[in-house]
Amino acid sequence: MKEIEVTCKLGKELSADEIQTAAVKALGVSPKMKQQLKYRIMRRSIDARNDILYRYKVEVYKPDEVMAEYVLDEYKDVSSAEPVIIIGAGPAGMFAALRLLMKGLKPVILERGKDVHARKFDMAKLSKEGVVNPDSNYCFGEGGAGTFSDGKLYTRSSKRGDIREVLHQLVRFGADPNILIDAHPHIGSDKLPIVVENIRKCIVEHGGEYHFDSRVTDIVKKADGSFDVLTCHPERSEGSVTYTSRKVILATGHSARDIYEMFDRKGWEIQAKGFALGVRVEHPQSLINKIQYHGKYQPYMPTAEYSFVTQVLDRGVFSFCMCPGGILVPAATAEGELVLNGMSNSQRNSKWANSGVVVQIEPEDFPEYAQHGPLALLQFQKDVERKMFEYTGSLKAPAQRMMDFCRRIPSNGLPQTSYHPGAENAPLHELLPEHVSLRLKYAFPEIGNKKMHGYYTNDALLLGVESRTSSPVRIPRDPETLEHVQVAGLYPCGEGAGYAGGIVSSALDGINCAAKI
Repeated sequence: MKEIEVTCKLGKELSADEIQTAAVKALGVSPKMKQQLKYRIMRRSIDARNDILYRYKVEVYKPDEVMAEYVLDEYKDVSSAEPVIIIGAGPAGMFAALRLLMKGLKPVILERGKDVHARKFDMAKLSKEGVVNPDSNYCFGEGGAGTFSDGKLYTRSSKRGDIREVLHQLVRFGADPNILIDAHPHIGSDKLPIVVENIRKCIVEHGGEYHFDSRVTDIVKKADGSFDVLTCHPERSEGSVTYTSRKVILATGHSARDIYEMFDRKGWEIQAKGFALGVRVEHPQSLINKIQYHGKYQPYMPTAEYSFVTQVLDRGVFSFCMCPGGILVPAATAEGELVLNGMSNSQRNSKWANSGVVVQIEPEDFPEYAQHGPLALLQFQKDVERKMFEYTGSLKAPAQRMMDFCRRIPSNGLPQTSYHPGAENAPLHELLPEHVSLRLKYAFPEIGNKKMHGYYTNDALLLGVESRTSSPVRIPRDPETLEHVQVAGLYPCGEGAGYAGGIVSSALDGINCAAKI
């Protein structure tokens, strides 16, 4: 086997003949053997440095070489098998459940929110009427936060596990097979709900269980080593319901603050953890296309995206969850707070581009919150979100033009925004913590001058606040068993436990926890 690189222009498909012609040369075989050569496309990326090309990495094989295919394990009927409780139906919980099916254990998924279709009605109320359902929103509900945030699958690190299992599972349940090869794969918020629903149907068909409207209120470790998990929901008629199991996977996501508070009350160890906070930045997508394609953008080309990272005053400043051709949405999980996120559909065809641009924060940066112990940065996060809400008195976002923000002057009117609740002209440079505001002030001109010429413009709108980048709390676990350091049989998992960041890494962590069980 040999790995080769083959290019073709955007707007056309790479043909088998082109690959096999390149393979003849790379393998040093006779041109007569061309049709007998086997190949597998491993990766496709866009190169916009000169001529705008697709670059393909391809494995090629001689006729006598074996080209092994990746094959997923089959799911077992677990109707009568031992149950494993999974708290949370996001990527970590879903993929933990699928791995349990493969190994013959019964996943019992408890989700505080609603199924993926019913959830859409609550999100519509949030965007149009400002009504927050604390258990069903852009963060909570079937599929987790990633379901309505473009469905980006950017993790390519193999340190957490074999990402092929995650990508092949997603394709099995309806995702576009191109995610197997694209350098920056995404599914889209219009397509991902179907994939999520198909996963649930598979789990239930094989004997697993889903329980929606089941917010966990307590986890009790009993004398025999098993757990009682207590749930309730104000919209559910039967009141509290208890589920029992010897093993529990905790996959609640980064916004389940009540779980952290429950651990703190119980004396189960948790730790303050650094996270990142900043703003959502919205540009015209046409401008980002012009910048990234160096003025050569054509309608048949993929919508341009970007990412960057820099250091300002000894702290990282970076783009986060970039949504090309996307829109901004309210991501609050409680009344009286204001949080923004971005999403894109599979076509990425809105006229805006948005991204979080955030500053790294560590517990020592805000010593005034030390009195809150392991919940220090959680309380800090809450206070910033409340301050944003209090300024506008609604889900309207405090907003400022980019150059005005950096110059510390009010904006004279705001550009149009995709954010449905609307934007309100505000001194965002004063509303943000100085730790964040000062670093963003230096970062935006630097990005525009050194990395993306044209990015630093008053046509860009900053909206506050982007604060749900990752969990501000870590739930520590044994590095070998993946169990909580004090509570055997309890597996903190995914973003909510502080061990993942995004759909793929969360899914891999769920798989790893299920594998340990």
